[in-house]
Amino acid sequence: MSFKLNELKDNAGSRQDRVRVGRGIGSGLGKTAGRGQKGQKSRSGVAIKGFAGGQMPIYMRLPKRGFNNIFGKDYAEVNLGVVQKLIENGRLDANAPVDHAALKAAGVARGGKDGVRLLGKGEISSKVTFKVAGISKAAREAVEKAGGSVELIARRNVEKAEA
Repeated sequence: MSFKLNELKDNAGSRQDRVRVGRGIGSGLGKTAGRGQKGQKSRSGVAIKGFAGGQMPIYMRLPKRGFNNIFGKDYAEVNLGVVQKLIENGRLDANAPVDHAALKAAGVARGGKDGVRLLGKGEISSKVTFKVAGISKAAREAVEKAGGSVELIARRNVEKAEA
């Protein structure tokens, strides 16, 4: 299919002119400019989101819930089954110690500014040495059963260990 540059045009309805309100009676949107008569909403500079006409707004009537723990740790959580799959695919070296940097390079430890926490979902059959910030009881048992070992890194040294 060939086309001519001088015959190019937009699809019908793809560009719409902006409506110029308050520009005379003949436009159909003169005088009050589509805002109706009087009142707060007809005036400029008004935003009444969440206002319930003097009644207590619903977001104030409902109870507050939850909090953000300022001491909470941000771990990248990785399951043993995922680690085993990476070793089988050759994306992770079982002979080298598996730490945050290695798991990040393999693309599984996203985030986790306080390090990696190993969880016990899945099976692990490779003998692996882990250097992680945290590990669940089930994960530790599974790693040791497979002949591997776990070294816990002190939390404040995580940044130094990765650098």
